[in-house]
Amino acid sequence: MKINTMAEMIANGETPEILFWVGCAGSFDLRAQKITKAFATILTKVGVKFAILGKEEACTGDPARRAGNEFLFQMMAYQNIQVLNGYNIKKIVTTCPHCFNTLKNEYPELGGTYEVIHHTTLLQELINEGKIIMKEGGSFKGKKISYHDSCYLGRANDIYEAPRKVLEALDAELIEMKRCRTNGLCCGAGGAQMFKEDEPGTSRINMDRADEALETGAKFIAAACPFCNTMMSDGVKNREKENEVAVLDIAEMIAESMV
Repeated sequence: MKINTMAEMIANGETPEILFWVGCAGSFDLRAQKITKAFATILTKVGVKFAILGKEEACTGDPARRAGNEFLFQMMAYQNIQVLNGYNIKKIVTTCPHCFNTLKNEYPELGGTYEVIHHTTLLQELINEGKIIMKEGGSFKGKKISYHDSCYLGRANDIYEAPRKVLEALDAELIEMKRCRTNGLCCGAGGAQMFKEDEPGTSRINMDRADEALETGAKFIAAACPFCNTMMSDGVKNREKENEVAVLDIAEMIAESMV
């Protein structure tokens, strides 16, 4: 795939409609790279003019701030804001709720104010506008799907409907876990927990959450966050159900099902 960087676009005298913020997971994690590719494929197919920062993109600083290193967070944030403002970026889309929350809610106080949207919201808009058209009888038609609410998407930013509306377009059967929406359970990776050892306890959060998802009898667990995807996948593997239940990002499901 040929994905333009901001530097290349500006050099060609072009400006993109949106900047796709890839994020650390989407750039370096082998599993999350598939989500990045799926989302970029969708944007290319529907003709959305977008660019990425490429090597000019650094971590938003979310894990550093959550882990208590405020100094490192501000250093990273200022560096990113300089780059974004230098390119006069107005609209950003990201597949990671952690990047989404930080760019949208925490960068403005440091001088970086942008319209930031999560990829599920953009996908819903594209479906509503008729730009994304689904195949008749796609891979997920009539299949049971359970959606896991990401903390930074749900409780932190009140985005519950967009991901579900996108899944409805797949013509599948959406089955909610007993804890969902405002009462959803964290996958166990937020707050920089992704990068540290577990604290002592009787069970691991991602195992509990994976059990709740498996109890629904769904064949697919839909996620909208690379961290959630990793934690849920680990939980499913731990319960030796990976051959029966697939954990997929919503973008991957749409990329597979669109015409």
